[in-house]
Amino acid sequence: MSCPICNKRAPKRFCPAKGERICPVCCGQEREVTIDCLSDCPHLVAAHRYESEHRKAIPAQDLPYRDSQVPVDFVYEHWPVIGGLATAILAFQRQDKNLNDGAASTALETLAETYRTLGAGILYERPPADPLARALYGELARFLQDFRKDESARTGFPTLKDSDVFLLLVFLLRLAKQETNGRPRSRAFLDFLRVRFPLPAEAAKEAPRIIVP
Repeated sequence: MSCPICNKRAPKRFCPAKGERICPVCCGQEREVTIDCLSDCPHLVAAHRYESEHRKAIPAQDLPYRDSQVPVDFVYEHWPVIGGLATAILAFQRQDKNLNDGAASTALETLAETYRTLGAGILYERPPADPLARALYGELARFLQDFRKDESARTGFPTLKDSDVFLLLVFLLRLAKQETNGRPRSRAFLDFLRVRFPLPAEAAKEAPRIIVP
């Protein structure tokens, strides 16, 4: 018997996504590329752990909105917004398992651009062309609208400015770039969020930890 992917090597490793054994080489080469891996696959978990432990800092020229400063204190101050956005992303993924890091990053980047222009006094909105990213963009935009509406009802006036929302979205976008491995079907960033912002039906909540890219 040979690996069903390469038809050459011995299938020594069980692949939960395919429901059969494949060879370690194909597992390493095709995971999150042609294989839509399950987040709890032990081989994927081990790979993500290794990537996390050996990840290098994002080069300055690759940092999203590199001219924008996002102070740690600012993120702490607005942690409920960060948590709400993360929860909205995970809730969306619960409904649509096809969501991956790429689509999530596209939604965050497009929404950040919308709020960047709003902060400059310009009304400009161009949702993503990709249907999945566009749908998530809509969910995140609705969360922000509802959050600000609730905030106004409590305090009598909105305190979260468009420029504040932009910086918080930049923070999440940088986090996405830091945590993803760049594979087409990667969900490393989404798994990172799930550990820190588990939905009610998932694992017991872990204290949030801020990692600034």
